[in-house]
Amino acid sequence: MGSINGSLDDIFRKVRDGERLSYEDGLRLYASPDIHTLGEMANYVRERLHGRKAYYNINRHINYTNYCVLRCKFCSFYRPLPKDGEATTSLPVAGQKPASDGGYDLSVPEIVEQARAAHAAGATEVHIVGGLHPRRPFEYYLDMCRSIREACPGLHIKAFTAIEIVHFTRISRPRRTIREVLIALKEAGLGSLPGGGAEIFDDRVHAEAFRNKVGEAGWFDVHREAHSLGIFSNATMLYGHVETPAERIGHLIKLRDHQDVSLRERPAHFNCVIPLSFIPEGSELAHLPGPTGLDDLKTLAICRLMLDNIPHIKAFWIMQSPKLAQVSLDWGVDDLDGTVVHYDITKREGGGTTHQELTVDRIRRLIRAAGCEPVERDTLYRPVRRSSATTQ
Repeated sequence: MGSINGSLDDIFRKVRDGERLSYEDGLRLYASPDIHTLGEMANYVRERLHGRKAYYNINRHINYTNYCVLRCKFCSFYRPLPKDGEATTSLPVAGQKPASDGGYDLSVPEIVEQARAAHAAGATEVHIVGGLHPRRPFEYYLDMCRSIREACPGLHIKAFTAIEIVHFTRISRPRRTIREVLIALKEAGLGSLPGGGAEIFDDRVHAEAFRNKVGEAGWFDVHREAHSLGIFSNATMLYGHVETPAERIGHLIKLRDHQDVSLRERPAHFNCVIPLSFIPEGSELAHLPGPTGLDDLKTLAICRLMLDNIPHIKAFWIMQSPKLAQVSLDWGVDDLDGTVVHYDITKREGGGTTHQELTVDRIRRLIRAAGCEPVERDTLYRPVRRSSATTQ
């Protein structure tokens, strides 16, 4: 085996032979200054799996509330629910202003209005997540799914992180298990789960950065049940805050181990992993520098190399920026997410607008300029055929 800062030739041989990389290999990849060989290896795997295809979708993100009972240090999104008697305000849809505390709480008709607009613009998916609202009943979330399905029958509903699903088990009356919550949501129209809330699977990091949030065991419980019910999902890793490279590699291996079992024993599995670049501004960890562009490229490439059983690696352009996401198409990434339109959880430049959108034309130009073939996909990575390449 090569030295920790030496040649990566032995790892490259393993990659070419299709041999699984070890924990120690992952540490060496992070420690190596040879970003070019790292990118070459990751691109080798990416092209073996997908050629030069690069995927995107036409979607819309809907954040239904930013009121949340949690106080995660890395989060600049949440707002505490006002005391009894203080009014809350819906998200500005028609020029309204949010509450004085910056909080909002969408009604089901307002959510359906956004879903209708997305569907009319050609979207195949709505991606719905929000804070853990302390007063909304479980029926609100069921009604949300039913109403979207009724209004837009062909629109895929990708909704609710594992953290939200566990929250639903606690607020449902009578209390439901994770499996019962997922069955009820699936019957109401839920199509798949996003991968949010994973953060870093490590007890030390959990205690320091998101102590009150559902941890590793609960997150995997939700995705295990989802996969056993035939509900596909994604997975994430939030990197660049208080975790170490070793803890990132441990996180990836746990995802890989779970995927091994799902592929062998369950009707569904992880479609994609989305490494999320931590943005410090506005959070309790604002004193941290956050990841550099080099950190981003390294992490995206290492995810592709370590996660040999997960088909897709996504550069979520909201987090890594469109330009770096474009570069990452040569560093193992094969998916740039989609049009997004609205995103309130982070604003990369701090103080930015919630309107964060890439047109289909720009996405396709970014992909083509990187020497790739743009492929519109649906949520489950099936190609979407349209009469026109540009819908928006």
